[in-house]
Amino acid sequence: MTTSTASTTGEATPSAEQPLIHFDQVTKRFGDLVVLDQFDFAIPQGEKVTLIGPSGSGKSTVLRILMTLEPFQGGRLTLDGRSYHQPGGPEPFKASEKHLRQIRADVGMVFQGFNLFPHMSVLRNITEAPMAVKKLSRKEARQRAEELLEMVGLVEKKNHYPSQLSGGQKQRVAIARAMAMRPRVLLFDEPTSALDPQLVGEVLEVIRALASEHDLTMLLVTHEMRFAREVSDRICFFDAGTICEQGPPEQIFGNPRKERTREFLASFLDPA
Repeated sequence: MTTSTASTTGEATPSAEQPLIHFDQVTKRFGDLVVLDQFDFAIPQGEKVTLIGPSGSGKSTVLRILMTLEPFQGGRLTLDGRSYHQPGGPEPFKASEKHLRQIRADVGMVFQGFNLFPHMSVLRNITEAPMAVKKLSRKEARQRAEELLEMVGLVEKKNHYPSQLSGGQKQRVAIARAMAMRPRVLLFDEPTSALDPQLVGEVLEVIRALASEHDLTMLLVTHEMRFAREVSDRICFFDAGTICEQGPPEQIFGNPRKERTREFLASFLDPA
């Protein structure tokens, strides 16, 4: 078994002897609908990978499985060698909440809908999980939160509530909240799709800084093609639950090999 994606395409892909993330023949179904069919995918430590493709192709499902928000029905998934199954568990592919919580502690996710707690201040939204899960003291959690709010340019909003923030500010708080857990893997699921166009840039700038300044493993789903080209080490074109084509940004955007990839990109990018 290789440590790369889309084994059926015959393309050469990045590999690593011990990938941080490894989907091995993973199958995911919603009822009778097969969303991922024996899906192979691997990401080494520190790589920034963007999944692009039409809506409904399974991209977000990959992220939700990694975040333990969706179960899967076949194959194997590991994070740094730790299986998402519970070793010796009574049912295949079913793990206890305790086991999943241990994995989830290393994965942060930024959702398109922000998912902030409306009854909590910005500061409490960021400090709650580190205190509950990582057992940080209130002082330590607050110091970390203020450093992260400084990073995303919102330290002056720490005592505000989500209802008092713009959509772009909410998403920047959500990024700070995800980073507060010091994850090894950071997932972005269409982080700008719910924003007004004039607010998109401020969120992308924060993600761009994270990609360039931190040794995080990042997996993004986005329709912001130019942004994906700037921040990614690898672009994967996703269609019907499989990765049809992948490679460095200059290849995928400059000289895609597959007609389906060219058609998709033509709908987003200007001819120039």
